[in-house]
Amino acid sequence: MTLRLNVPPNDLDESLLAASSTPAIVWTIAGSDSGGGAGIQADLATLQDLQCHGCTVITAITAQNSVAVDKVTPVDESTLLAQLNALLSDLPPDAIKMGMVANQAQLMIIAKWLTTALSELELRKGKPIPLIVDPVMVASCGEPLASNLDYSVLSGLVTLLTPNADELAFMNSDAARDGAGIVAATTDLAKHLDCNVLAKGGDKGLLWHPHVATDLFICLQAAGVCPLHQGQAFMLSSRRSTNPNHHGSGCTLSTAIAAMLAQGFVMHDAILLAKAYVSQGIAQAEQIGQGAGPLARTGWPKDMAYFAEIKRIESDDDLSKVEVSPFIFPRLRLPLGVYPVVDCLTQLARLLHCGATTVQLRLKVESGIDAQRLETEICAAIALGRRYQAQVFINDHWQLALKHGAYGVHLGQEDLHDADLALIAAHGLALGVSSHGYFELKLAAQFKPSYVALGHIFATTTKQMPSLPQGLVNLTRYAALLAEDLPTVAIGGIDATRLQSVKVTGVDGIAVVRALKEGLSVESAYHALHAAWEEGYGA
Repeated sequence: MTLRLNVPPNDLDESLLAASSTPAIVWTIAGSDSGGGAGIQADLATLQDLQCHGCTVITAITAQNSVAVDKVTPVDESTLLAQLNALLSDLPPDAIKMGMVANQAQLMIIAKWLTTALSELELRKGKPIPLIVDPVMVASCGEPLASNLDYSVLSGLVTLLTPNADELAFMNSDAARDGAGIVAATTDLAKHLDCNVLAKGGDKGLLWHPHVATDLFICLQAAGVCPLHQGQAFMLSSRRSTNPNHHGSGCTLSTAIAAMLAQGFVMHDAILLAKAYVSQGIAQAEQIGQGAGPLARTGWPKDMAYFAEIKRIESDDDLSKVEVSPFIFPRLRLPLGVYPVVDCLTQLARLLHCGATTVQLRLKVESGIDAQRLETEICAAIALGRRYQAQVFINDHWQLALKHGAYGVHLGQEDLHDADLALIAAHGLALGVSSHGYFELKLAAQFKPSYVALGHIFATTTKQMPSLPQGLVNLTRYAALLAEDLPTVAIGGIDATRLQSVKVTGVDGIAVVRALKEGLSVESAYHALHAAWEEGYGA
């Protein structure tokens, strides 16, 4: 999930966020839109806007504008293959997006070519090459572009399929129009093509709601997805826009997903980012011709208001309400600053005695501690927090934290779904939540916790991590997204040598584990880190 940028630690302005000497390469296999609003033209504009290098394989030349498609001329087989082979020899992709295919013959040619080429590309690149397929059949103006295509020839090759409601109904003729039927149809399609599926709601009414546009994300493949969320189904809901200028939104979405995947983001993050990018583009779009105008190209999503609400689907009842209701957790009494995370009651006591105001006790049952000792130590930690009037968070063991009246509890993503958040909120406990990327950040933030932990930023040896290091560029963006709403703390591989580079990203604190063990004592290590963090404040 780390962008491939070498960013100086104390200079993280927006110009540097795009400064990569080797931009990710994304191929787009699609038709040319002479009106410039969709197809190849929209794809290239999107890729440039998201700091990727776009390469094109044109499947058809269309004569169209913003109100009508007058003619569609497929390219011949030799021209199609020549484009693919030319790119393969010199510009291997980090991701491939496929949009409009003119006919079944073209689809067969591309499928056969990809069957061999994807394996070769994976060997050359040393990683899987994601293929995002947007099964374009009708233009935004309502004119047909391609029909009666059998996408099953791509089975096993596709990473993500992005049909809209009409395309979903065509690709699965048994699809019902009620919520449960749509979920079943989308899941069947995912299994049939052996891929993940993002079924788009948009203005066609998938899971219709007058004010909310909802997409369904069925995640079946394990490669390139958040490990904790693989095999699950989600509703991704955004406020329905009243702006009629949304020409090329489908092309833009699938291309933006490919751009995010090419830059190393996992699938869940890529989809959430791409949806925010499209929502932002529609909000600022303007009419150019007589019909719907194209999306505005607005750069990296910077406003949390454009990020979709996420709701996990576990039963038909989950489909009846698309919006997530936040809980009410208390605001932190004290600033985060340097936030020690310890696995020892003795260290906790020493840190509180030397002035630490926010500390987390992380006791793991798998380390051999028995239930009685676990409860005893948590009870003692809570008492110490009261004695020093500190913010002591208990990691994971929320039932014991509730039982003994802790100040707060910290939960990982794997615990967030299973814990009784309503009960924790009702008892007035503060809540901290871990996140690893945009998808989990949004999952955490939509419950309005007391703070969100952002990690892991650098490589760490203190625990086994399910994700790649996030890096400073992503941390800067995460902190900016939550700056107006929630305190943030960075965690993972942070020590004295990296403290200032983390601080300038805008986070409210740093969680430290290994860095406390590098000094002569836990007290001296904490004081040194605290002094470095406070440097420049109060001037």
